[in-house]
Amino acid sequence: MFPSSSLLATLLLALAVSANPIVVRQSKASLPFALKFNVSGSTTLPEIDRARAAALISKAKNGKRSGISFGVTNTAVTYTADVGVGSPPTQYSLLIDTGSSNTWVGAGTSYVQTSTSQDTGNTVSVSYGSGSFSGEEFLDTVTLSDDLVIDGQSIGVANQAQGFDGVDGILGIGPVDLTVGTLSDSGASVPTVTDNLFQQGSISSNSIGISYNPVSRVPTTNGELTFGGTDSSKFTGSISFVDITGTSPASEFWGVDQTITYGTSTSILRSTAGIVDTGTTLVLIATDAFNRYKSAVGATLDHATGLLKISSSNFSRLNSLFFNIGGKSYELTANAQIWPRSLNSQIGGTSGNIYLVVADLGSNTGQGLDFINGYTFLERFYTVFDTGNGRIGFATTPNTKSTIN
Repeated sequence: MFPSSSLLATLLLALAVSANPIVVRQSKASLPFALKFNVSGSTTLPEIDRARAAALISKAKNGKRSGISFGVTNTAVTYTADVGVGSPPTQYSLLIDTGSSNTWVGAGTSYVQTSTSQDTGNTVSVSYGSGSFSGEEFLDTVTLSDDLVIDGQSIGVANQAQGFDGVDGILGIGPVDLTVGTLSDSGASVPTVTDNLFQQGSISSNSIGISYNPVSRVPTTNGELTFGGTDSSKFTGSISFVDITGTSPASEFWGVDQTITYGTSTSILRSTAGIVDTGTTLVLIATDAFNRYKSAVGATLDHATGLLKISSSNFSRLNSLFFNIGGKSYELTANAQIWPRSLNSQIGGTSGNIYLVVADLGSNTGQGLDFINGYTFLERFYTVFDTGNGRIGFATTPNTKSTIN
């Protein structure tokens, strides 16, 4: 997901593993991350998310499929992690993106070559719909934490980047096939940071657990990525897994099949395929489903923010949304459906107004990618992206029914 006027608000396929035995040094490790807000200009959050959705769909249809924990910082529209590149490492603030797979730097802080830097001679370029970058490919040491050090990771070094104000680039943790076609000399895929952590024996499984938490102020360090496993302190109950959908183009990403029901019986979205994406801010649903939701909740469109707006009386009557994924129901409560009221000014809204986080995807159902569960959904559920087994897992958290918003 992108901050400023371009938001990259901003899931994994099978990986070919070396035939050599893997020596596992750690079972998992964690990295914290942060949420930041920096939306400006005339572009609204729904417009930014729709541009990203259109780019993802276009990339997939054109044939480009494109535990150790560490912290992530909440910036209220984008989640970023501090990542070191080189030896000694230079620190970069990178957006965390499950909808793309190339890792690159240089949008802000310049790339610093060290003794571990190796210029491959390739050029690399990626378009994200509401942003893009192009530059040179290097192989270099990447340090996510003391326990997560990758040797010879492919890194894009930007000589041109658009839509990345306030950050240095992207930490791409999507499916490896999304890297196909991004390099100048090859149609082959480029191993992601997760692939290399697994191949180099740093983690025991090729998977990532992600914990987000709702917030009332930014920036706030309130999230965690766990490479190679899960962090049981971040979720309640058990994790329920579902295979990646077989419906294209959602199958090219972290795609699932789901239905959405408002309250006990009002159907909003019939069974269809879509994706789970950290790079999207909102919960985007197909236009016909969006219109049913808008009518059910009695909302009006707010032109300043591009979001749906409801009155206080309608909010008091707002029912939960139930997302059925793999036979399990995940409840998005009334409070979880609204934008944090303390952060209204961050998106051009008015203090005291109540805005909804469910927005229009921009196309009717039947496209093969009819919804995107963005980070406003993920803030209420622990999520596991399991590349090794081609599946996604969800679990409730202590914040699933939080009334923080």
